[in-house]
Amino acid sequence: MTSTSVNTLKIALVSLMVVSFISGCARQQSSTEGAEGYNSIEVDGLTRTYIAHVPPSYDEMTPTPLVLVLHGGGGSAQKMVNFTGFNTLSDQEGFIVVYPNGVENHWNDGRGVHKYRAHRENIDDVTFISALIDRLTQEYTIDETRIYATGISNGAMMSCRLACELSERIAAIAMVAGAMSEELSAACSPSRPVSVLVMSGTDDPLVLWEGGNIQFGRQNLGTTLSVPDTVMYWVTHNNCSLTPAVTWLPDTQEDGTQVRKEVYNRGKEGTEVILYAIEGGGHTWPGGLQYASKRLIGRTCYDITATEIIWQFFSEHTRE
Repeated sequence: MTSTSVNTLKIALVSLMVVSFISGCARQQSSTEGAEGYNSIEVDGLTRTYIAHVPPSYDEMTPTPLVLVLHGGGGSAQKMVNFTGFNTLSDQEGFIVVYPNGVENHWNDGRGVHKYRAHRENIDDVTFISALIDRLTQEYTIDETRIYATGISNGAMMSCRLACELSERIAAIAMVAGAMSEELSAACSPSRPVSVLVMSGTDDPLVLWEGGNIQFGRQNLGTTLSVPDTVMYWVTHNNCSLTPAVTWLPDTQEDGTQVRKEVYNRGKEGTEVILYAIEGGGHTWPGGLQYASKRLIGRTCYDITATEIIWQFFSEHTRE
């Protein structure tokens, strides 16, 4: 086999492993999590589905924060329940967490990729999420100043699109192993500032730290800005300080990674932008499952837990 063929095979395996990671391999949480089952809503002639988890402490007399958790490409709501552990944190902290499903397991995040139906048919996932928020605010006492979105990979990019096009409803987003697409950056025009957390590995082999094509074999699955340029887009939009406060977090685990935290001071309406740069990290959820070999998808960082950091970030930001 030629070296070119070997490289092509490796890329194909990475693609398969990424799908497996989000849709089939997450096992660290109890199988009873997310047992509420799927709910459905009709949007633009399509039946869209989601899982909602309400903590035992929920009180209809008390406005409650809402966290939307978006799966990666090829993934599902149920597997994100298992993978992230947000249900457990929801029970501890008292927020409602909802896991929507993309059409045929993909989100139309703005890349304009024709391989997937969500992109090919220009599925309006922004309208879906907005309608879902409407439904949830009718069914529960949601604090509409504390609605958040997070996700990994394709789900991270979709969260970024929500910040661009639904900023009047979303207080903050958190992107894991994702970056803003070039197409979205040209069209993004938020009506208000949005706090943003970005958590990415410098050695991510799929969504590259330095930006460029997301390439699977001979298929180009879109082009992204670099992670630093994605961060700077939101720093500029929010009018945050251009000079961050930089700290290195304790390197407590022998996993080949170290975390650099960059905090860009609060901008308009009390917003801020935070980057967790996982030096040596791959296309992974920090603190989560090493779902494929390090050779294929890079290293998982265990110095931090993404789920806990994301909620801490969300809990500090409200929409004015």
